[in-house]
Amino acid sequence: MKQSEFAALHGVSRKTVTKWKERGWLVFAGDEVDVDASNAMLKKYRRDGAETVTQGVTQRSQGNNSAAKPKPVTRRAKVTIGDDETPAEAAVRLLVATGADMDFDEARRVKENYLALQTQLEYDRQSGQVVAVADVSRAVGDEYAKVRTKLLAIPSEHAPRIQRLKTVQEVQDVLRSIIVEALEELTRDGDGGAA
Repeated sequence: MKQSEFAALHGVSRKTVTKWKERGWLVFAGDEVDVDASNAMLKKYRRDGAETVTQGVTQRSQGNNSAAKPKPVTRRAKVTIGDDETPAEAAVRLLVATGADMDFDEARRVKENYLALQTQLEYDRQSGQVVAVADVSRAVGDEYAKVRTKLLAIPSEHAPRIQRLKTVQEVQDVLRSIIVEALEELTRDGDGGAA
């Protein structure tokens, strides 16, 4: 049987059969694949061999179709970790969403990349280079609340002073100086009180 026919028999790509050949898992009789001997070798050497070789045919796995292309794992991958979610849970969610359709070697490569990225994320968290989105949104919300409170207090604090002014230009100048003073005070508060 030709290698392409052997691939079709097992429901895998020709590339997978080529990998099996390179690993020495195929037995040849001349240029043809010896099906029975090759199936015995696959059963012996594949990690899931005893379970996938049934009646001389390997069960089709999703990871070995020729249309599947490897998905790169890079540092620029955007992964959002929820408030009540660990990095491991986010990885499982991501795998379920994108589909884990890869062969054993590809899965091992992705796993090693994942573990490296997880270690890098933990280091970045501990060193303060990465912060939780919830912490940032809470801090921004607190700052907006301070700005709102300060600006809403301006009319009641400064109305008597403004009421005594005679021209529109005087009112504008006083309001501008009051607003600038309030914003500078809020900026100093944001810097930890250093002025």
